[in-house]
Amino acid sequence: MTASGAPRIVVLAGGVGGSKFVVGVREAARRRWPDAAGGTRAEITVIANTGDDLWLSGLRLQPDVDSMIYALAGVNDTERGWGRTGESERVAAELHGWGAGWPWFTLGDLDLGAHIARTGWLREGASVTEVIARLASRWPLGVRLLPMTDAEVDTHVTTAQGRMHFQEWWTRHRASLPAQSFDWPGIEHSTPAPGVLAAMAEADAILFAPSNPVVSVGPILAVPGIAAAVRAASGTVVGVSPIIAGAPVRGMADACLAAVGIPAMADAVGRHYGARATGGLLDTWLIGEEDAALAAVLEAEGLRTPVRPLWMRDLDTSARLAADALDIALPA
Repeated sequence: MTASGAPRIVVLAGGVGGSKFVVGVREAARRRWPDAAGGTRAEITVIANTGDDLWLSGLRLQPDVDSMIYALAGVNDTERGWGRTGESERVAAELHGWGAGWPWFTLGDLDLGAHIARTGWLREGASVTEVIARLASRWPLGVRLLPMTDAEVDTHVTTAQGRMHFQEWWTRHRASLPAQSFDWPGIEHSTPAPGVLAAMAEADAILFAPSNPVVSVGPILAVPGIAAAVRAASGTVVGVSPIIAGAPVRGMADACLAAVGIPAMADAVGRHYGARATGGLLDTWLIGEEDAALAAVLEAEGLRTPVRPLWMRDLDTSARLAADALDIALPA
């Protein structure tokens, strides 16, 4: 706990879906542990996936990090589901006119501002952690945002048609090419970003956002030392299912799960993470009301499995889900 008696909370999260959950965590914490400035006394640290980062037209892109920053800042485009609100695409059109970049991967003009700033700072010698801190300082986000690692460990996908960057498989092909495997070249030699292991060691609650377990949370846990830190944490570890009634809450997680032999079912993903009591990662696995029949089986296998409403339709429902997770991790 902090000096004020409020908790230290760590969230492992991917991009769009993860950011919606983190906004809910921030709101739930503000309501439960308010401060005099209208924020929260709780300390929230978000460990963001950087596995879907990439170089494009000489610029370093961090889609999940940017989605998290934009959502917390309230400048994200909620209609498209990605990027900045009020976006334009004049520069992207020029790039395509020159035959540069990927014609199926549109970069917004406002978004390009972030990419240019990031790339410049990286080329000047700043670490990924330092760059994210600079980007995040533009707005009062209410959380500390950390990358999973400062190393470049971009996700690649192997298919029958060949090996490609994750963004090509996800954005261009919409996961229509059956994936045979995912890998993160060099991740075995990477180390957690500064502050990541300390945050988890000091956390009163560690939350797994309802992000893609294979390509969002998976890369975070693949960084050497992070999964071990989760297992050794003194705080309670609560995961939220990204699968409801046999379908992903968002995106194409089912295609990713199929590649690693995991059915797109809430109980299967819970088993994938496993219970800490038996060497896994979780103390509790939240599943949706639609999957209530699966809870008893997981409970019998040693994984506490409460049933709660999981749909995040707006700020209130996102905050309610986060509050449910926090109530379990930090009972009054």
